[in-house]
Amino acid sequence: MTTEHSPKDPTPALPDDDHILAHDVDEEPVEPNRRLFEGGMLKFVTALTIAFSSFHLYTLNIAPMETWSYRIVHVAGALVLGFVLFAGARFVSREDGGARNRWTTWFGAVALLPALYALYQTFSFSQMVANGAMRIPPELETWHFGWPLLAASAIGIVLSWFHQRERSRLSVPDMVLVVCAIAVASYFLVVYNTTMRMTTGTSFAPVGISFAAVAGTALIMELTRRVAGLALVVIGLVFLVYVFVGPYLPGFLGYPGLSVQRFFSQVYTDAGILGPTTAVSSTYIILFIIFAAFLQASKVGDYFVNFAFAAAGRSRGGPAKVAIFASGLMGMINGTSAGNVVSTGSLTIPLMKKVGYSKKSAGAVEAAASTGGQIMPPIMGAGAFIMAEITGIPYTEIAIAAIIPSILYFASVYFMVDFEAAKMGMRGMREDELPKLRKLIKQVYLFIPIIILIYALFQGYSVIRAGTLATISAAVVSWLSPNKMGFRSILRALDIASMMSIQIIVVCAAAGVIVGVISLTGVGARFSVLLLDVAATSQLLALIFAMFISILLGMGMPTTAAYAVAASVVAPGLVQLGIEPLTAHFFVFYFAVVSAITPPVALASYAAAGISGANAMETSVASFRIGIAAFIVPFMFFYNGALLMDAPWFDIARALVTATFGVYLLSGGVLGWFGEVRASWLVRILLIASALLMIEGGIWTDLVGVVIAVVVFLAQRQRRQRLASVAA
Repeated sequence: MTTEHSPKDPTPALPDDDHILAHDVDEEPVEPNRRLFEGGMLKFVTALTIAFSSFHLYTLNIAPMETWSYRIVHVAGALVLGFVLFAGARFVSREDGGARNRWTTWFGAVALLPALYALYQTFSFSQMVANGAMRIPPELETWHFGWPLLAASAIGIVLSWFHQRERSRLSVPDMVLVVCAIAVASYFLVVYNTTMRMTTGTSFAPVGISFAAVAGTALIMELTRRVAGLALVVIGLVFLVYVFVGPYLPGFLGYPGLSVQRFFSQVYTDAGILGPTTAVSSTYIILFIIFAAFLQASKVGDYFVNFAFAAAGRSRGGPAKVAIFASGLMGMINGTSAGNVVSTGSLTIPLMKKVGYSKKSAGAVEAAASTGGQIMPPIMGAGAFIMAEITGIPYTEIAIAAIIPSILYFASVYFMVDFEAAKMGMRGMREDELPKLRKLIKQVYLFIPIIILIYALFQGYSVIRAGTLATISAAVVSWLSPNKMGFRSILRALDIASMMSIQIIVVCAAAGVIVGVISLTGVGARFSVLLLDVAATSQLLALIFAMFISILLGMGMPTTAAYAVAASVVAPGLVQLGIEPLTAHFFVFYFAVVSAITPPVALASYAAAGISGANAMETSVASFRIGIAAFIVPFMFFYNGALLMDAPWFDIARALVTATFGVYLLSGGVLGWFGEVRASWLVRILLIASALLMIEGGIWTDLVGVVIAVVVFLAQRQRRQRLASVAA
């Protein structure tokens, strides 16, 4: 995420004859609803963002806080920064008069009074607790805290939808929401230490907890709408409605029911918002966002992309192959498919079009490659850490298991790109258009922070300690490059990190609401029973059913939230089928990831189409085709554990070789090109059949697949010779 709201350090210019193509490639453009402050307000907000990142580094490494208190502050900080930085409606220009719907300011000023009153009451409650009170009187919580807080939150949210001002001004309705977010956090921090843990979910729970949870949930949903769109909000609201209409539904969806007070007294605990998703965002994700921000501030992202151009740019369809490697590396770190498309795609998509790719194909390649970054170890866009938190499986085991599937995915995308380049007769880029590889090799030390991260993790260091070491090394290594990180650059990196973290924190909190509904209503367990019933007919049918549910739950959602929700609904049912937990969660994770390129709601494809100028739906269909291996390989986890490193080394090596050859054949079959000549429909069907046999991994299926592949190759060679003789 870019940092136009903060001053930038000058970047040394590179000589023109180096043909450096990537500049600021890892700086995402400013979102259309993000405020760009000026003057004193700019300095104040920058100080807040730096303090937010610094708080996490200090707490994680030096002075740990009590777990729930830390998570409450973590979410509250994101809400405060989010409402300060992201507007609820579009901006107006000075030419438009500087403001529209001026009445929203006056109503907002009125709503600020109950918000401040609710915040004052949390201070009053803290005094009562300090003086030995065991409970706050219910009528005091209800009338002097709860209803004022709810009224202010509701009015502030609605007013923010209509409040339109210049981009550099903070709105009064958003000030109301900031105060409400602080009041919610203050209440939980005050009451939690006395009664919250023991009474949540019972009739003895303080009524104020439910009021604070309702307001907090509403604030989380509103900020999610602003930073991640409506998809996750709609899904979250559907689940919330289910809590109260579920008792009236027939069949497996029905359940005894929960009262409003009982549900909301639990939803802001580790059963919901403060549960696994926020646990991961407040530790691993925030730390690796800071790491990514340090890499960004030291221009390592530019180096990754330029190195990829120098290494692969000369081959046919060169920019597309560059997109695969560069977007995979950047996507692994930044943890969002659509965001990575916007950052690296702004460079790679125009260059792909320049060498002959259509608008549709250029966007599709970038979307597929950026999505693949989410499944690339060691970081996997934070997915590995969430999986470790949910399953209890060690992180290193998850990262090792992800190696072969990620190789197969990127190999498939590479073969697709290469075959299309051959089919369309495309050229690579000329040497005089590319960065000089021999000069870039001299800066290969810029990979050191990632090497240190991997080494530390596999040496048994905690994820937090390894991430901190990698972050420090990024600053140290920068002193060997032209982009040395001084004090101002370090502050800028902390500023960038806070900006980048807002979306992922609030998305994890919103996903926590959904996870809370699933765990508190038991709908996940009932879905597992349904999956078992389907499996009684056909286990393959049950897997297909689980695939569709995972994709459906992930559509329109960031990867982190998509996996967290799917892991709560689908994965337990797969485990009950007898599938190993690691295999079940990888199965769910892959389909949650590829929902970003699955029509009809494909966020990564839509972002790519916006850059390429192609039709969004056509681009999503094309990216689905390019990433087809990701829809097949997860099914093979179930049949062949070697693909997840769960087998003897010989079997793992054989599975890697045959499956890689399989995705090569699959790419040729899907694209209709094999043996340097177009493939007929019969040949394409045979190639796909051979590919599936090779990916499956059994000895006999491998042999049959090889035989079919040899027959097809000989037929294609004969056809090529025949076409060459006709042309002669």
